[in-house]
Amino acid sequence: MNLQLPIAPTAKLQRANGQLSISAQRVDGDVTRLGHLRQQGSYRAIFPRPIGGNIEAVIVNTAGGVTGGDEFTTRITAHANAHLGVTTQAAERIYRATGSARGAMKTTLRAENAAQLYWLPQETILFDGSRLQRELDVDLHRSARFLMVEPLVFGREASGETLRSGMLDDRITITCDGQPIYLDRIRIEGDIAASLARPAVANGARAVASIVLVDPNAQTFMHSLRDLLPPQAGASLLSSTVLVVRILAADSHALRGALIPILTLLTHNAVPKNWSL
Repeated sequence: MNLQLPIAPTAKLQRANGQLSISAQRVDGDVTRLGHLRQQGSYRAIFPRPIGGNIEAVIVNTAGGVTGGDEFTTRITAHANAHLGVTTQAAERIYRATGSARGAMKTTLRAENAAQLYWLPQETILFDGSRLQRELDVDLHRSARFLMVEPLVFGREASGETLRSGMLDDRITITCDGQPIYLDRIRIEGDIAASLARPAVANGARAVASIVLVDPNAQTFMHSLRDLLPPQAGASLLSSTVLVVRILAADSHALRGALIPILTLLTHNAVPKNWSL
């Protein structure tokens, strides 16, 4: 007699999902207040004591990282004349994915008339086998001031963690009054270590950062900024109001050492405190 045992169904892994929506508005005088906060799932925001009437939001991923199938969505709005800075509690870790599933992170930023918005997350660290699709869409009023940094670290070799394979699809779009002023995309897949070793790609660097400043006075920073750039970095004015910096570094420690003086200059000494913790 043949007995057929039932086939156990494939276990469905639990996935993390986080949604965060924040807005800031200007009230009497020079004070910015929180206008709206909605947080759901594995995303939270904390707000340190404001300094000089400005708001700083710190994003916390309670899931501890991102892996294949996870989805995180962030929406940030600085209403007219508001001053809002956003950072993350710690580096975001992108862990090994199962199969072809990707982790997804989508961020939408908006700065209205005469608003100031800083998007200053700490490093995103990609681990071996990770798969990440990330989108950043920014919509600015022509009178707004906007600063962003996106630091990427490919593995942590000092801890014995080498990134060899994986996938990253990272897109940034910035528009001003509906017109595109900055478009950038990094797409790398397969043998990432070999790709980074190519002289025309990263020449062996394992960390990279992009900085974009949109400011009516952007060109006034160029002279001081170039004095701060490490050898593997460059700065360009795309227009009189758009300044772009790209930095390559050997690892996250060297990258952060290069970033902090630059961000100190561009934020007028308002780098989030947790960048130095």
